[in-house]
Amino acid sequence: MLISTMNDLPGYDVTEVLGEVTGLTVRSRNVGAQLGAGFKSLVGGELKGLTKQLMQTREEAMERLVDATQARGGDAILAMRFDANEVGQGYQEVVAYGTAVKIARRG
Repeated sequence: MLISTMNDLPGYDVTEVLGEVTGLTVRSRNVGAQLGAGFKSLVGGELKGLTKQLMQTREEAMERLVDATQARGGDAILAMRFDANEVGQGYQEVVAYGTAVKIARRG
């Protein structure tokens, strides 16, 4: 599956636009990561536990985005973006979205 943040793919033609696709996940924060973040906020620096959790959340949203594109028969996702929000206290929403398309290599 080709995924691009661009609106086109060099070397490919878009043969069909299948529409917007999304991959959404909502997760609660890990208690251990939150405790570590609380202590780290006293001295500064990267919150590695929360960084790791956010990366896992983004990967899960991307997997769901790819699944949604494949379900529509798509070959690629264009204009892919992420959005993240706090949903209530301690809950994190991450959505990956873009346009599902069918493509053909220019020949």
